Amino acid sequence: MYHKLILKSITSLVKILPINTVLFFNNELNLVIEPKFLINTLIFLKYHVLSQFKVLTLISAVDYLHKKDRFELNYELLSIRFNNRIRIKTKLNEVLGINSCEFVYSSANWYECEIWDMFGIFFFKHSNLKRILTDYGFEGNPLRKDFPLSGYVELKYNDIYKRIVNEPLELAQEYRTFNFLNPWL
Repeated sequence: MYHKLILKSITSLVKILPINTVLFFNNELNLVIEPKFLINTLIFLKYHVLSQFKVLTLISAVDYLHKKDRFELNYELLSIRFNNRIRIKTKLNEVLGINSCEFVYSSANWYECEIWDMFGIFFFKHSNLKRILTDYGFEGNPLRKDFPLSGYVELKYNDIYKRIVNEPLELAQEYRTFNFLNPWL
């Protein structure tokens, strides 16, 4: 009976919303939509009488380096009234940004700043998009798959200036001769 009810609600959602793909995983509904329909979909799911997803619990990003649409944004919503969860997925490339959903869900403010900081995905119409987890002069986006493991700059204490300085990273390759007969090397 429960599965018939879920199937009926999914078919009605597909008729109403511009959904590309419907996935059902771990008793949670996942909807894949185009980025241009994201805000309207979120507004519908929040205010419609039969959905009432009033809580945005998380926005996360995933980087698929070799795909055409490199980034995937996942919006996880919770309906307290119906005790149900839904995940909205949308895919973007690294050049385009996406509209902020901050005016729909106020909790999106922090998540969007974090995604901007870590992945470099720009959110249009965001009230205060800034770095929140990295330092002011940090270069790059550390959770991108093409970000170098050691970063671009290094921080170290300079005895001459008596302060911490940023310097371009130098990776020196030392050539060693290995003596495999000596057990202590």
